[in-house]
Amino acid sequence: MSKEVWKSFEENEITHSAAHYLMTINTLLAEHGYARVTDIAKYLNITRGSCSISLRPLKRRGLVVEDENKFLQLSPEGKRLAELVERNDELLERLFRDVLGVSPDQAEVDACKIEHLLSIESSVKLANLMHLIDSGHKVVKPFLEQLRHHEVECSHEADECEFCNSVCFFEKEAQRQKLMPLES
Repeated sequence: MSKEVWKSFEENEITHSAAHYLMTINTLLAEHGYARVTDIAKYLNITRGSCSISLRPLKRRGLVVEDENKFLQLSPEGKRLAELVERNDELLERLFRDVLGVSPDQAEVDACKIEHLLSIESSVKLANLMHLIDSGHKVVKPFLEQLRHHEVECSHEADECEFCNSVCFFEKEAQRQKLMPLES
């Protein structure tokens, strides 16, 4: 990785928090036909004051529009971003849970952590992958079976493992597995 790539993390269209405000407004509008600061605060389990403060930059950017009666709407760009993040969340959660075999709770958490960070290019490629997996194409079932049964052999000696390099990637998982009861 180049020494400058890490800086691109700060170049996202929206923050994690902003993404959730936009998605919440989108959800409230779909479910109730309206969204107010009070509704958003209740939905996100935060104070009205905190909600108002967090909405200010979204209003300044023109992503959220407030009418004279204090009802909130999403601008076309705000709606686009909300729907893009929601779609990324769905795709990532399915990838983690249904393809990689991550537990449903952890898949939900991990998808939420990165849903707003994906580029359009990565979102499109992820959508293509999940479409292929859903297609029933003859290569999918054997691939998924192979993936589910594939285990990297690791001695937990990081310096001697070609996969781990200098820190054991699997150590925590091995410890977790020891604590879990065996399935019968």
